[in-house]
Amino acid sequence: MLRFLVQSVLKLLFRVEVEGTMQPAAKLLIVSNHQSFLDGLLLGAFLPVQPTWLVHKQLLQHWYFRLFLRFLPHLAIDSKSPLSIKAIVNLIESGTPVVIFAEGRITVTGGVMKIYDGPAFVAAKTGAQVAPVWLDGPVNSVFSRMKRSAAGELPLRWFPKVRITMFPPTTIPMAEARRPRDRRRIASEQLRRIMQECSFKAKRYRTIPESFLDVIKTHGRGRKVMEDIRETEETYGQLLRSTLALGRIVSKMTEENERVGVLMPNVNATVALVMGMLFQRRVPAMLNYTSGAEGMQHALKIATIKLVIVSRAFVEKAKLGHMIEKLEGVKIIYLEDARPMFTLGDKLWLMLWALRFPRAVLKPSQPDDCAAVLFTSGSEGKPKGVALSHHSILSNHAQMLSVIDVTARDKFLCALPLFHSFGLCVGALMPLLAGARIFLYPSPLHYRVIPEILYDRDCTVTFATSTFLGNYAKFAHPMDFRSLRYVVSGAEKLHEDVRHIYYEKFGIRILEGYGATECSPVISANTPAAFHPGTVGEIFPGMEYKIAPIPGIVEGGELHVRGPNIMLGYLKDKTPGVIEPPQSEFGPGWYDTGDVVDVDQNRAITIRGRLKRFAKVAGEMVSLESVERIAIAASPKFNHAASTWKDLSRGELIALFTEDPALKRDQLQTAAREIGLPEIAIPRRVIHIDKLPLLGNGKRDYVALAMMAEDVVRKETVKQ
Repeated sequence: MLRFLVQSVLKLLFRVEVEGTMQPAAKLLIVSNHQSFLDGLLLGAFLPVQPTWLVHKQLLQHWYFRLFLRFLPHLAIDSKSPLSIKAIVNLIESGTPVVIFAEGRITVTGGVMKIYDGPAFVAAKTGAQVAPVWLDGPVNSVFSRMKRSAAGELPLRWFPKVRITMFPPTTIPMAEARRPRDRRRIASEQLRRIMQECSFKAKRYRTIPESFLDVIKTHGRGRKVMEDIRETEETYGQLLRSTLALGRIVSKMTEENERVGVLMPNVNATVALVMGMLFQRRVPAMLNYTSGAEGMQHALKIATIKLVIVSRAFVEKAKLGHMIEKLEGVKIIYLEDARPMFTLGDKLWLMLWALRFPRAVLKPSQPDDCAAVLFTSGSEGKPKGVALSHHSILSNHAQMLSVIDVTARDKFLCALPLFHSFGLCVGALMPLLAGARIFLYPSPLHYRVIPEILYDRDCTVTFATSTFLGNYAKFAHPMDFRSLRYVVSGAEKLHEDVRHIYYEKFGIRILEGYGATECSPVISANTPAAFHPGTVGEIFPGMEYKIAPIPGIVEGGELHVRGPNIMLGYLKDKTPGVIEPPQSEFGPGWYDTGDVVDVDQNRAITIRGRLKRFAKVAGEMVSLESVERIAIAASPKFNHAASTWKDLSRGELIALFTEDPALKRDQLQTAAREIGLPEIAIPRRVIHIDKLPLLGNGKRDYVALAMMAEDVVRKETVKQ
């Protein structure tokens, strides 16, 4: 009767929803995340079994906990005592279901905290069924430890909606390791991954605009959230107003589901424009202005874009006018000239209706509808259009937030352009929808300015390529990065000298990650909770992977991935406007990354190189990454890049482009011997260059380098 009464009150106050079921088992260990002081009451009322609760002895010092625990069977334990572990084992062996909070404390980040070794080791030792339970909602209550502050943390409510998700049981096998300490740690790592998987699977979302309105409801329209080089922070309410107005303007010029080109810089208006299109069921296609007129024309063709929205101020400042003039078969609309389209009637609609009831004016979309078209970098050929859905982008956000903690206290610096998948999906949309603040900067190439912005704006998260990070370090004061919690490197291999200088000069451990536009975009990342040196981190929860062997390559194979964050498909030259769903040799839905990797027992990826960046020299497969490693060992203070060219008599040969004017081939031979790489990996040509060509996202332009190599060899042949 008491249980029924408690259930009724909790359902009335917190609108509790219970999803999933829990299967009975002879040995059952129930593990849950810990969001608030309400968690024990919620689980006690809604779990389908009557378990014994494990509580720390310190809790019994408080009279109110002792009063509450009088109604629940419990076992008081001391986490530092081996006898407590023995008592838990005996309890589970007796057939009694046991509940434990694996984190051992209430979260102060909203995400998964440290997972202690004890619960996982008990599960492994007893062979018990581990039944994960995920609580969602109590963290938003006044009973959590996410306190409101002047910095604008998560606003707390008395009675937020609560959802309890029960997942199918699993087991944690006892690891084979020599020392008990190692076996406990391996077991706890398995439990950590189980909890992160539950965190991801428990997330509920539909579309990006709906998520935007949800976060506004949570944090309030008055919260300052986004700033650009105008140095004026806009609130959620101001951003919503711009979103509704720009969406209304675009809807007058386009049809529903039409792809609309966006040629804009990193400013607040660009984010509002993108969000406004999504409100009106238009698809923003983010054009890469660094690809030149030919690259943009190709993008317009494969995505069948008829209208491009441009900022006049941006075109004039970036001197893009000559490229805009060359674009054919498309209508160019300058955003500044579109203001007259927003009539008096539109203003009344905005003030009296749309701002008051934004969900009523939202054009309904489905999660699998296309949300954005991005274009691959073109570093190895013609760019392809990548169609991403609401579901794929939001799934990747959920995957990221299940392995790292992003709170309302965080401030992101996004200098990667918004036409780049990481810039748009991770730099702008993810923090915007997670309640964090953002500073948008128009270019990652301003090496002196960006460290100063990080310092002045107290940014806590930033990301860039290894090349960009290295250049920031050259000009940064040791105090410039004092507030940074996360510095993430991706898109190219993190150089050891960059890793070293950030640790020595700034006391920062760079977290290397890995992704692709086709994966919305992140596939894996190192995190504070799971850092694997020499790798690009563990594959995200919810993703499957397979390794395809490659003839001639001994270490690793080609990585194929599948998951909810995979793209809708490609837009290609042969069939413009038609989205081709992903498919690899493993079947539909699988994406072939084209990367040669190893994956260890922790699901951590070690990248061996791009398959296209292997050369077949004298019948052997040689990684161009290893060629660059030799060059870095011989000349660590300069940048180097390897490419190939075709020789009619000898097949494929390797050229090294270097910014070191004194680097010679004999130095490369010495370096190769010292680091143990074969003679065949030494480049045939060493070509000195003032500056390696880069794409707009910081990646090296290997297409340009290959053309340069062919050109150099052709000129040498003519001279001979």
